[in-house]
Amino acid sequence: MKKATKKEIHEIHQLFIEKYSDAVTELEYRNAYELVVAVALSAQCTDKRVNMLTPELFQKYPSPKELANADIADVKKIINSCSFFNNKAKNIIEMAKRVVEVYNGEIPLNEKELQTLAGVGQKTANVVMIEYTGANLMAVDTHVFRVSHRLGLSDDTTAIKTEATLVKKFKNNLHALHQGMVLFGRYICKAKNPICEECFLTQYCKTKESFKV
Repeated sequence: MKKATKKEIHEIHQLFIEKYSDAVTELEYRNAYELVVAVALSAQCTDKRVNMLTPELFQKYPSPKELANADIADVKKIINSCSFFNNKAKNIIEMAKRVVEVYNGEIPLNEKELQTLAGVGQKTANVVMIEYTGANLMAVDTHVFRVSHRLGLSDDTTAIKTEATLVKKFKNNLHALHQGMVLFGRYICKAKNPICEECFLTQYCKTKESFKV
């Protein structure tokens, strides 16, 4: 597959920023605690589905303190329409316990410290930092991975390697790029049946055949 040239990378960068400079996550949250939980639940699960579960969850467990003492069976029941809900219930309770014990009930707003929380990997930590603090970080989900490959920006085989490549190539405005690539991949450059007639990047597209995930 052909790779994007330096000139193309610059132009793709500009177009994403112009189009998505105000983009934010579609997850609904009111504070850093709710954002961490929502992002953790959204792994392999749609934002729409997460937004249907979280109101009940946050009403019952409005802060890490309540969630740390939650009955796991109850949390599972609330989030059971979400993929991997057993594991996620365990993780968000463990996460809340650490936030209470180590961080005095406040979510640490540092990507390295966030990664010490249960169920919070590099991608989740970066998404929280991008969304909550506007940090100049990149996070790679299935949408960003697909878009990066289709535009010839990366031929890496893992999300972590793709993230490093995108950071190197784009350098700045990474938070807007991340949000833009997620929305672009979700609504236009879809895995199956991409809506090419609505695409503003067709001249840079290297393939729409592969990466149907």
